Amino acid sequence: HVQLVESGGGSAQVGGSLKLACTASVRTKCMGWFRQAPGKQREGVAAIYTGGGSTYYADSVKGRFTISQDNSKNTGYLQMNTLKPEDTARYYCARGGRLGSACSLLRDRYNAWGQGTQVTVS
Repeated sequence: HVQLVESGGGSAQVGGSLKLACTASVRTKCMGWFRQAPGKQREGVAAIYTGGGSTYYADSVKGRFTISQDNSKNTGYLQMNTLKPEDTARYYCARGGRLGSACSLLRDRYNAWGQGTQVTVS
Protein backbone atom coordinates (compact mmCIF):
# COMPACT_ATOMS: atom_id res chain seq x y z
CA HIS A 1 0.00 0.00 0.00
CA VAL A 2 1.65 3.19 -1.22
CA GLN A 3 1.44 6.22 1.01
CA LEU A 4 2.13 9.81 0.06
CA VAL A 5 2.20 12.64 2.57
CA GLU A 6 2.18 16.30 1.59
CA SER A 7 3.39 19.19 3.70
CA GLY A 8 4.16 22.86 3.35
CA GLY A 9 0.83 24.36 2.47
CA GLY A 10 -0.51 27.50 4.06
CA SER A 11 -1.31 31.09 3.28
CA ALA A 12 0.68 33.50 1.16
CA GLN A 13 0.28 36.96 -0.20
CA VAL A 14 -0.07 37.66 -3.88
CA GLY A 15 3.42 37.56 -5.35
CA GLY A 16 4.70 35.45 -2.50
CA SER A 17 6.13 31.94 -2.38
CA LEU A 18 5.43 28.58 -0.81
CA LYS A 19 7.20 25.25 -1.07
CA LEU A 20 5.35 21.98 -0.88
CA ALA A 21 6.89 18.61 -0.13
CA CYS A 22 5.63 15.10 -0.75
CA THR A 23 7.19 12.02 0.78
CA ALA A 24 6.31 8.65 -0.69
CA SER A 25 6.61 5.31 1.08
CA VAL A 26 8.15 3.79 -2.05
CA ARG A 27 10.21 4.97 -4.98
CA THR A 28 8.13 6.32 -7.81
CA LYS A 29 9.15 6.91 -11.40
CA CYS A 30 6.71 9.76 -11.87
CA MET A 31 5.55 12.10 -9.19
CA GLY A 32 2.85 14.57 -10.06
CA TRP A 33 1.33 17.57 -8.35
CA PHE A 34 -2.32 18.36 -8.86
CA ARG A 35 -4.66 20.95 -7.45
CA GLN A 36 -8.37 21.29 -6.96
CA ALA A 37 -10.22 24.48 -6.23
CA PRO A 38 -13.79 24.46 -4.89
CA GLY A 39 -16.24 23.64 -7.65
CA LYS A 40 -13.52 22.76 -10.12
CA GLN A 41 -11.99 19.56 -11.38
CA ARG A 42 -8.62 18.37 -10.18
CA GLU A 43 -5.98 19.55 -12.63
CA GLY A 44 -2.38 18.60 -13.24
CA VAL A 45 0.15 21.25 -12.24
CA ALA A 46 3.56 19.64 -12.60
CA ALA A 47 5.22 16.26 -12.85
CA ILE A 48 8.74 14.93 -12.72
CA TYR A 49 10.28 11.77 -14.13
CA THR A 50 12.52 10.73 -11.28
CA GLY A 51 14.54 8.45 -13.49
CA GLY A 52 16.02 11.28 -15.52
CA GLY A 53 14.71 14.47 -14.01
CA SER A 54 12.50 15.56 -16.91
CA THR A 55 9.84 17.97 -15.79
CA TYR A 56 6.40 18.86 -17.09
CA TYR A 57 4.24 21.87 -16.28
CA ALA A 58 0.77 23.15 -16.93
CA ASP A 59 0.81 26.37 -18.93
CA SER A 60 -0.75 28.23 -16.02
CA VAL A 61 2.30 27.69 -13.79
CA LYS A 62 5.20 27.65 -16.24
CA GLY A 63 7.91 30.05 -15.17
CA ARG A 64 6.48 30.33 -11.65
CA PHE A 65 6.50 26.80 -10.24
CA THR A 66 9.43 24.41 -10.09
CA ILE A 67 9.17 20.70 -9.38
CA SER A 68 12.17 18.83 -8.04
CA GLN A 69 13.06 15.61 -6.29
CA ASP A 70 15.33 14.02 -3.74
CA ASN A 71 15.48 10.35 -4.65
CA SER A 72 17.42 9.49 -1.50
CA LYS A 73 14.40 10.56 0.53
CA ASN A 74 11.64 9.52 -1.91
CA THR A 75 10.55 13.13 -1.63
CA GLY A 76 9.36 15.55 -4.24
CA TYR A 77 9.02 19.29 -3.97
CA LEU A 78 6.97 22.00 -5.60
CA GLN A 79 8.41 25.48 -5.28
CA MET A 80 5.70 28.01 -6.01
CA ASN A 81 6.73 31.58 -6.71
CA THR A 82 4.86 34.69 -7.83
CA LEU A 83 1.67 33.25 -6.42
CA LYS A 84 -1.66 34.46 -7.71
CA PRO A 85 -5.14 34.28 -6.16
CA GLU A 86 -6.08 31.71 -8.79
CA ASP A 87 -3.43 29.38 -7.36
CA THR A 88 -5.63 28.95 -4.31
CA ALA A 89 -6.58 25.28 -4.12
CA ARG A 90 -5.93 22.06 -2.32
CA TYR A 91 -2.72 20.57 -3.69
CA TYR A 92 -2.19 16.83 -4.00
CA CYS A 93 0.83 14.77 -4.91
CA ALA A 94 0.37 11.53 -6.76
CA ARG A 95 2.26 8.50 -7.96
CA GLY A 96 1.93 6.92 -11.37
CA GLY A 97 1.41 8.73 -14.62
CA ARG A 98 4.30 7.12 -16.41
CA LEU A 99 4.37 7.20 -20.20
CA GLY A 100 7.54 5.34 -21.07
CA SER A 101 10.30 7.68 -19.98
CA ALA A 102 7.94 10.62 -19.59
CA CYS A 103 5.15 11.61 -17.20
CA SER A 104 1.57 12.58 -17.84
CA LEU A 105 -0.32 15.46 -16.26
CA LEU A 106 -3.60 13.65 -16.65
CA ARG A 107 -5.29 12.81 -13.38
CA ASP A 108 -6.55 9.42 -14.56
CA ARG A 109 -2.98 8.24 -15.16
CA TYR A 110 -2.14 8.35 -11.46
CA ASN A 111 -3.06 5.59 -9.04
CA ALA A 112 -1.98 6.71 -5.58
CA TRP A 113 -2.72 10.04 -3.94
CA GLY A 114 -1.86 11.96 -0.85
CA GLN A 115 -4.43 13.66 1.35
CA GLY A 116 -3.60 17.09 0.06
CA THR A 117 -2.48 20.35 1.56
CA GLN A 118 -4.30 23.67 1.32
CA VAL A 119 -2.74 26.68 -0.37
CA THR A 120 -4.47 30.02 -0.02
CA VAL A 121 -3.26 33.14 -1.81
CA SER A 122 -4.74 36.52 -1.01
